Amino acid sequence: MSSSLGIPSVDLHQFTRGNAEERAAFVADLGAAFSQVGFVAVKNHGLTNAQTEDLYREVKSFFDLPLETKLSYEIPELAGQRGYTSFGREHAKGMTEADLKEFWHFGQDNIASDPIASKYPENMYVKELPEFNRVGMETFHLLEDAGRNLLKAIALYLNLDENYFDSRIHLGNSVLRPIHYGPILTEPKGAVRAGAHEDINLITLLMGASADGLQILNKANEWVSVTALPDQVVVNVGDMLQRLTNNVLKSTTHRVINPPKEFWNTSRYSIPFFLHPRSDMRLDCLASCVTDSNPLHYEPISAGEYLDQRLEEIGLKK
Repeated sequence: MSSSLGIPSVDLHQFTRGNAEERAAFVADLGAAFSQVGFVAVKNHGLTNAQTEDLYREVKSFFDLPLETKLSYEIPELAGQRGYTSFGREHAKGMTEADLKEFWHFGQDNIASDPIASKYPENMYVKELPEFNRVGMETFHLLEDAGRNLLKAIALYLNLDENYFDSRIHLGNSVLRPIHYGPILTEPKGAVRAGAHEDINLITLLMGASADGLQILNKANEWVSVTALPDQVVVNVGDMLQRLTNNVLKSTTHRVINPPKEFWNTSRYSIPFFLHPRSDMRLDCLASCVTDSNPLHYEPISAGEYLDQRLEEIGLKK
């Protein structure tokens, strides 16, 4: 395991194509990164630089559309879980100032044959930009596959069956979120592009952003800047996985800071994939993660119930 800009770096091919010894080393390295730091940079994740460039081109085209057009894809009843969410709608848990961002959500498609379909809002598709829809969903499934393999390694690290998560994330409530942090036109008055927070889901896969700004809070309570290299995705533990493992795996606080004032007139684009389980997955702490030295920290809850709680806390659901 090497180091990349302050966080550990691993090669997913070591797990998906390696021999038994290489796979075991990957599991140990990934587990150590997630239990000690909560973040890791991953190479050979399946998404090519060309596909990333295609997606960023389409994402910029969408956010360049007239506001009236974008607002036609914002449905308040969906609590920001599909389609467009405009500036000023979301804030970090415990914060009152809204984040300086607008975003879009792609979710699962082709799920009508599964009972879980009734639990999820339908995807929205931008008729003005058919390539935005195509490339977005292609990226969704590529990152979902990478996340599935990472969760297999996590299961082995936790001494679970390698396929423990497979049925629990099959057609899970995951979302791909293209984000536009717009130019800062006036003094922010305490607002930042994304306030300090922890992610809600199991794991997040973040491809390289168009500009710097992401920072994580390390064990010394210091903010450390992190940027995914072109051939890497940055992956972090979310609160659902931290809860499931009774804090054995860490959901690390992170934020996106505003740029220096001379760059306020610039935009920043970022595209995280939030890997969620099915809504009916239980997040009750694994018995193996509850010990005398690490007593039970959380009450039983389902993933769907927990998501609803968190959406209310960040202002997307009333």
